[in-house]
Amino acid sequence: MIVAIDGPAGAGKSTVARALAERLGFRYLDTGAMYRALTWLAMQRGLDLGDEAALAELADAEPVVFDEDDRVWIAGTDVTSSIRETRIDRMVPVVARHPAVREVMRARQRQLGREGDVVIEGRDIGTVVAPDAAVKVYLVADREERARRRIAERPGIGADALATDLRLRDESDAARTRPAPDAIEIDTTHLRVEDVVERIEALVRERTAV
Repeated sequence: MIVAIDGPAGAGKSTVARALAERLGFRYLDTGAMYRALTWLAMQRGLDLGDEAALAELADAEPVVFDEDDRVWIAGTDVTSSIRETRIDRMVPVVARHPAVREVMRARQRQLGREGDVVIEGRDIGTVVAPDAAVKVYLVADREERARRRIAERPGIGADALATDLRLRDESDAARTRPAPDAIEIDTTHLRVEDVVERIEALVRERTAV
């Protein structure tokens, strides 16, 4: 079974998806980490992040791997911590916007999604990567709350810089961050993580029973 969780930055996708996967005993797939890993590798190798063809070739040649501890690997290197650096935050949108890169990444995500029960989170999972997912959820939250969460995740970065980053991410994601027609929308603004997880778990149990 595939559970697809989509939504904008700061809506709670990663936290909810990771907790849900643990509760269900499913694998957890963070598609955003895949783009971050590719961005890290491209920067390490000095590639032009505007070169769509070169980035797509690199993505195909060096597929992202997740180990049993959900650590992220690319080109034989554990980049779990490195891909959360501010410099990666800034450049991921540049890499992710290339259609050719997204095609390679989506193919890899579909491959990983076929390897058993999994919770996949990202921005176009229910609409493009896994349109046949058994359960599709779209998380939303007020921009102020999303900004607060980003500040909590990145305490070393100023609030103004994070607010600008959130705005730019929303603009960059506008074309592909939308709910699938059959997705269940959950506003997480005033909900605890446990509440959101329980709601989605109920959907999964319901679908499993059917």
